[in-house]
Amino acid sequence: MRVDFHSEVLGLSTSMTVILPQRTSSQIGLAGSARRGDPPVLYLLHGLSDDDTIWLRRTSIERYVAPLGLAVVMPQVARSFYTDEEHGNRYWTFLSDELPRVCHQFFRLSTRREDTFVAGLSMGGYGAVKWALRDPGRFAAAASLSGALDVAARHHHPTAPLDAAVWHTVFGARAVTGSDDDTLALLDKVAGADQPALYVACGTEDFLYEDNLTFVEAARERGVPLTVDFSPGTHDWAYWDAKIQDVLAWLPLRADA
Repeated sequence: MRVDFHSEVLGLSTSMTVILPQRTSSQIGLAGSARRGDPPVLYLLHGLSDDDTIWLRRTSIERYVAPLGLAVVMPQVARSFYTDEEHGNRYWTFLSDELPRVCHQFFRLSTRREDTFVAGLSMGGYGAVKWALRDPGRFAAAASLSGALDVAARHHHPTAPLDAAVWHTVFGARAVTGSDDDTLALLDKVAGADQPALYVACGTEDFLYEDNLTFVEAARERGVPLTVDFSPGTHDWAYWDAKIQDVLAWLPLRADA
């Protein structure tokens, strides 16, 4: 379903696309499933050029989650890097505070940490890891597909810098390195066993592969465990459609369907 609603944080109307589990027996070629009690939820985040509908339009995410009894919430955050923008709107506050509250007001969703997950691609991979590391008590697991996981390096990157206008809007002149918008710095704040399970996937031909290598090396240096999937692939939907299936298989979903 496509849900239009008003965000008090943003001060405007926005949208999210939501998949809710439904137990079915008469659909042709698809068996829907629903779990006992409130369903687990995956917050699935979009990339820089996209919106809340993109995962549904470019992958078969609805078909992939149907047998899992998993709800999927896909919010819209423009080109914000899931950040309270320096010269824009408060998308981090919207994502991390208002969106979950609105979702739980609108829908029956589990509130248990062990039933709550986040994933995303590119800018959304960055957003997923940042959210999980800044609020580890919320999530059991977080996954990044081709994520911009060393965002500070994107400012003046010699071959693939972030667009200057986007950087100015989102980060302005503030220092990103060492801040709560720096996923590398956030690794230092992860509290041992309290951290969510982390999954990092990136194609070896992706222009963000270097960022992912940097993040993985930093995590290993700090003793932060994570699942790593580096394999041939580029920054495209063929890769993400395949890898989101791997993420769903990796999620620690309860077996009590």
